[in-house]
Amino acid sequence: MKKINTTKKITTSLALVGVVLAAAVLLGLGSLYSVNKVAFLRIATSTGEAMNITRPKLDTVAYDKKMLQLANYPIEVVATSTATSSNSTSSGQAATSTPKAKPWPAKAPYPKAGALLPFNRIIAYYGNFYSKGMGVLGEYPEDVMLQKLKSEVAVWEAADPTTPVIPAIHYIVTTAQEAPQADGNYTLRMPDSQIDKALEIAKKVGAVVFIDFQIGKSTLQKELPLYEAYLALPNVHLGIDPEFSMKSGHKPGSVIGTFDAVDINYAANYLASLVQQYDLPPKVLVIHRFTKDMITNYKSITPLPEVQIVMDMDGWGSPQRKQNTYYHVVSAEPVQFTGFKLFYKNDLKEDPPRMMTPKELLKLQPQPIYIQYQ
Repeated sequence: MKKINTTKKITTSLALVGVVLAAAVLLGLGSLYSVNKVAFLRIATSTGEAMNITRPKLDTVAYDKKMLQLANYPIEVVATSTATSSNSTSSGQAATSTPKAKPWPAKAPYPKAGALLPFNRIIAYYGNFYSKGMGVLGEYPEDVMLQKLKSEVAVWEAADPTTPVIPAIHYIVTTAQEAPQADGNYTLRMPDSQIDKALEIAKKVGAVVFIDFQIGKSTLQKELPLYEAYLALPNVHLGIDPEFSMKSGHKPGSVIGTFDAVDINYAANYLASLVQQYDLPPKVLVIHRFTKDMITNYKSITPLPEVQIVMDMDGWGSPQRKQNTYYHVVSAEPVQFTGFKLFYKNDLKEDPPRMMTPKELLKLQPQPIYIQYQ
């Protein structure tokens, strides 16, 4: 069996983010985020979206059809015959065998009305505005970055005309650090001005926003409620990164971290409570993954009508290596939906030095419904 990709993502920029942010705070360019009603109303108003709207009822027939399409199995022709054979029953009719159950579509409840998936594909740009090394969001000027995002959206619209495309800004709101911070958790929280910037940029291209958490030695239970004012917005979704969840006690970047189903279920239930409280459409929860051990007890992960869970293949390398990782780590342990990350630079470091194409990704079983570019 080919070795599964366990290559780490870029971690060299962690210290740089901390230095730049510290300078910004010292210069009075931003204050650390805190939840309060005034902030919530300010941000909610800036989205221009009503929170109490009538949403069309879910078409369950269309939903099931689309989920089967995403499973991407070849059409099977079942031949029938009345001829006898060595497997015939005593009555002379051919014996039938129970077909092996296929893992996809994964079993999950129908979503509440207004769900983005599976009727749309999300094409996301990932990163942090303080760092050129953590992803495309911080690497280019805003106008250049948005034009690149529009181009990728157009490519995917052409590759799969049956699935509308929604652009996304996937912003790392807490960054893992190589050194302990004031609270000892090796995690640095971004100023609220930077999250507001992500929201404003998203509005320019009709994008949704993901805020992403690298929690270091902290916990999701501690970090997520700090950002409730943002997560309670109808166009803001959640990403969590087990690579930097340091349950082992090691510092981020030295070993690959992990989340258990308990952690993921906490995040899902927290989002579900916001959906219920504020009458929101379902949230999307993206979990990055490129090794088996990054997620433990996956069978206990519980999708909810209010939350759509995407397991995102996060490894980099050659097309063969990435496909191998997808099948052994993500596809083999079905939860609900799958995602796939493409690296503009790191995917070129192995032979053949190229990124996978939408045509190749659409051949995967299941097809990823969330695509992230770093």
